[in-house]
Amino acid sequence: MKIRFIIPVIILATTNCLAQKSAPKIDPYNYSIEKRVTGRNGAVVTAHPLASKVGIAILKKGGNAIDAAIATQLALAVVYPGAGNIGGGGFLVARLANGKNINIDFREKAPGKSYRDMYLDSTGAANVLLSQNGHLAAGVPGTVAGLFAAHKHARLPFKDLIQPAIELADKGFVITASEAGSLNSARPYFKKTNTVVPVFVKNDNWKAGDTLIQKDLAKTLMRIRDKGKKGFYEGETANLIVKEMARGKGIISLADLKNYDAKFREPVVFNYKGYVILTMALPSSGGILLPQMMKMVEDKPLREYGFQTLRSVQLMAEVERRAYADRAKFLGDPDFYKVPVKTLISAAYIKERMKDYDSTKAGTSKEINGGIIPESEETTHLSIFDKDGNAVAVTTTLNGGYGSGTVVGGAGFLLNNEMDDFSVKPGVPNMYGAVGGDANAVVPGKRMLSSMTPTIVLKNNKPFLVVGTPGGTTITTSVFQSLINVLEFDMSASDAVNKPKFHHQWLPDTIYIESDFPSGLAAELKKLGYKITNYGRIGRTELIKIVDGTFDAVADKRGDDHAEGY
Repeated sequence: MKIRFIIPVIILATTNCLAQKSAPKIDPYNYSIEKRVTGRNGAVVTAHPLASKVGIAILKKGGNAIDAAIATQLALAVVYPGAGNIGGGGFLVARLANGKNINIDFREKAPGKSYRDMYLDSTGAANVLLSQNGHLAAGVPGTVAGLFAAHKHARLPFKDLIQPAIELADKGFVITASEAGSLNSARPYFKKTNTVVPVFVKNDNWKAGDTLIQKDLAKTLMRIRDKGKKGFYEGETANLIVKEMARGKGIISLADLKNYDAKFREPVVFNYKGYVILTMALPSSGGILLPQMMKMVEDKPLREYGFQTLRSVQLMAEVERRAYADRAKFLGDPDFYKVPVKTLISAAYIKERMKDYDSTKAGTSKEINGGIIPESEETTHLSIFDKDGNAVAVTTTLNGGYGSGTVVGGAGFLLNNEMDDFSVKPGVPNMYGAVGGDANAVVPGKRMLSSMTPTIVLKNNKPFLVVGTPGGTTITTSVFQSLINVLEFDMSASDAVNKPKFHHQWLPDTIYIESDFPSGLAAELKKLGYKITNYGRIGRTELIKIVDGTFDAVADKRGDDHAEGY
């Protein structure tokens, strides 16, 4: 299964009026990776050290968590091209110090010329190569609109927030060994999907310590700095996108770009054993799946079962199976499809879904389908917390690694391949094995279903956890397990993030496990009738735990992820 890159970002925002200070200087040619940091004034955890450093610099400059989230996302677009982006989209969940909850949906949209069966060939078979690679795979980007929507809750001028990214693109930064390996692996993909050779392709191999300079991207960022949202969705940048579409037989138009809007959604808020959990609403499937899964286990003695015992893993896998079956059947963009949200997360429905649960054997996805309701990874996450008690979790995505692989000629940024997150054909899996139906069919202007699940947990009405992860369909199960690890198994932030994860998504009917998952437990699950598949690594969780004003911020061991704080 292909890994999806998702970057989670969590930020806490400040609202007091401090005098603006100068930001500390960042050295993009000399830096190291820190996995854990504690403190009281501010924390930023992201997929790249330089992005985390940019976020902290903005907090020290007098910005709040929203300011830091904006600057961090822009920095990730430069230093983490596999998933950080301005050519993709995402979701923001925030809890402000004044008690306000925020959901911003800047998910990509289907272009105006798209249509339901656009990826089917003459025989009616799905051609997923077109939905996953190249120009036709790209949805209308939403990230830039999302940044400007969030800025109404920020404190500093937007030009201050984008400047670090401009400098990183214009003057370059030193890449890590993993980045070098990733760029080298993607070279054939870039050559296949581009009409203009991008800076990511060089004749010899990239190596750790090389400097990546992105002049075209710097110019694009400067246009956004100088002209605001219109600097991306209109004018020169928009024209470059449309010209790129023409060269590669894509369909995004000037009208699609000009008409794109980010949306403020009503946050999903639910209780779990005295905690209040905030997460993202549809089209994030996490807004349904996370409350479903948490409520399915709430009446079970998980604490007694213990962490990664046969009983606890078997229960959680069966809960995941049922939630993902409902995902395939019911979920889509609520602006286009009537999703029975209240029913899906109601106590009565949850109870009914668990009636056929049997703790002594494996269920089967052939028999356990979506419930009955009467008619009526490339991704990245960042988590941020500030001293005033604001928390922000942001997950953004290009979908697959480096998205569609297409860099806009003359503009220097990668386009997403999010059209594959629609149900290309009912029952046909996307690149992450997820299937869907009419609820998630392609419709012009519609937002495709997502797995991104940025989440904040409140304890005594204050932020307690800020968490999120990349990982395609494994995102919501990783967030689910991270929450259970802390709320039920009393784990430290480090263990909650780094202990091995597992994943079940209904179809294919298998439990995916990480390479360090206990082999004895895997054998016991097989005896119950489960198919077990080694997944390598699952997600890259960024988590901040706050107790009595002191935070413990942890970056996932699974990548170059970095925790920064003071």
